[in-house]
Amino acid sequence: MGRGKIAIRRIDNSTSRQVTFSKRRNGLLKKAREISILCDAEVGLVVFSCTDKLYDYASTSMKSVIERYNKVKEDHHQLMNPASEVKFWQREAASLRQQVQYMQECYRQLMGEELSGLGIKELGNLENQLEMSLKGVRMKKDQILTDEIKELHQKGSLIQQENVELHRKINFISKENAELKKVIEAKRRKEDVATSNPPYSTINYGYDILAPISLQLSQPQPQHSELPAKAMKLGYSLKL
Repeated sequence: MGRGKIAIRRIDNSTSRQVTFSKRRNGLLKKAREISILCDAEVGLVVFSCTDKLYDYASTSMKSVIERYNKVKEDHHQLMNPASEVKFWQREAASLRQQVQYMQECYRQLMGEELSGLGIKELGNLENQLEMSLKGVRMKKDQILTDEIKELHQKGSLIQQENVELHRKINFISKENAELKKVIEAKRRKEDVATSNPPYSTINYGYDILAPISLQLSQPQPQHSELPAKAMKLGYSLKL
């Protein structure tokens, strides 16, 4: 069987009223805590019981919540009232001047100036802050040096590869020059040998071997011989 609907009105019975207050109060505080965690909201809750007992909850601190509430309420009121806008900006300017003055004072203290008004605790905090700043500076410096060393190693590797390639090219060109020199020397020796030893002999026994030869037919010359007469005489004698 489901629960019946409760009428929203004042409970007359004091005991029932106190029990209901205790239950609803715990539920309200629980919901306030949940919404501050889930939604990242700044929550401030204040509850007074009928016996003037205070119950409160704040996600940060009740003082900061109330100050923020008053400031927002005042800013809203100033926006709704243009006559107070000048005072608002005057307060903003005064607040900014105080912040600038505070920052300048902190800077001078970090530089080691105006330390006379600081106690042991303030000096310790300042020392810790300087050590943290120095640690951050050293880490940044080491990172930059590491990156530069890495970059130099990469450049060195590239230069070494280029040197190896150049040496290879130089060796190749030297070999080509040596082979070309050998070819030139061999050709020069052949030319020297051809100049010192001609391909033909100059001995011609009074004739020029290379001179053109001219041939000419001549008429046969009559020869006077006694052989035919003797033959005729011989033949004649044979007939006898």
